[in-house]
Amino acid sequence: MSYSEIITADMRLVILRVLEQDASYSHNEYVLQSALGGLGHTISADRLHTELRWLEEQQLITIDNSSGVFVAKLTNRGADAALGRARIDGIARPRPGG
Repeated sequence: MSYSEIITADMRLVILRVLEQDASYSHNEYVLQSALGGLGHTISADRLHTELRWLEEQQLITIDNSSGVFVAKLTNRGADAALGRARIDGIARPRPGG
């Protein structure tokens, strides 16, 4: 696995874990971008949209863009990946206890 792939896999896990920790399992793109930056992944809005669309294709999140802002919502499959109950290629596994 290349360095770039490792970073991307971790970024995807962070997105899922941020969503999993929210009471509604949902956040808009601005909150996600800020959370990613706070956790070491400073990325552009375009890159975030790309990763959110990838997660949607994997049926890990749904995206509502009706207001012109991406709002991501975690699916059951996404929660399983966020918590390490499911292994999905392209997403890092959470470390034990963390």
